[in-house]
Amino acid sequence: MSLDTLYHVNTPEGISLRLSPAGPVPRMLAWMIDILIRLAINAVMFSVLAFMGNTGMGIGLIISFLLEWFYPVYFELYKNGQTPGKKAFNLYVTMENASPITPAASVIRNLLRFVDFLPFFYGFGFVSMMISNRFQRLGDLVASTVVLHKALEHNVLDEIKADPITPPVSLKLNEQQALIRFYQRRPYLTDDRADELAKLTGPLLDKDDPAPASRLMGISSWIMGNR
Repeated sequence: MSLDTLYHVNTPEGISLRLSPAGPVPRMLAWMIDILIRLAINAVMFSVLAFMGNTGMGIGLIISFLLEWFYPVYFELYKNGQTPGKKAFNLYVTMENASPITPAASVIRNLLRFVDFLPFFYGFGFVSMMISNRFQRLGDLVASTVVLHKALEHNVLDEIKADPITPPVSLKLNEQQALIRFYQRRPYLTDDRADELAKLTGPLLDKDDPAPASRLMGISSWIMGNR
């Protein structure tokens, strides 16, 4: 029973990192920004090289090819895994274990974009992201990379208190753990998002419960020993 797509990795130093993979929407928006940047560079470049005739056109095509395939590689390797588009949405590329992306992995994931693009407009890539637990397109799966949300600094919020409610059905250990995580993360969720998640618990709530998140918080409080 999982509330979201967060996953944890343990570093060699014994530190547990909580990582948040980026879904298709922010990745698509970041990609569109990078596309616009490349188009702008190409437009300026070809305008200048047009004065050189066919020679300029040949040089422009070579540079355009390199720009298309190695623009993201440069930023992933030298700008902390962030192209300008990814930086705008606070995303970055890393290895699955949260270590910096390697040159080989960056080249592989970007050269395989042509496979992800098939049959049209990243069709295979979108399907791959939707069936992957970490929203990885085919290039990411082959290169063992993942696109993550960069952690944002935030103020510690006050814990939301809830009167304990006895659960209507018996719960397995993993289900109890999921409810405790919900209780701990509730201060960081909007009311609508909290209610949406609460409704996924099925028999724990009445079908027409007017405050599903509040009731689930009460059940979570009971599990935590507040009787």
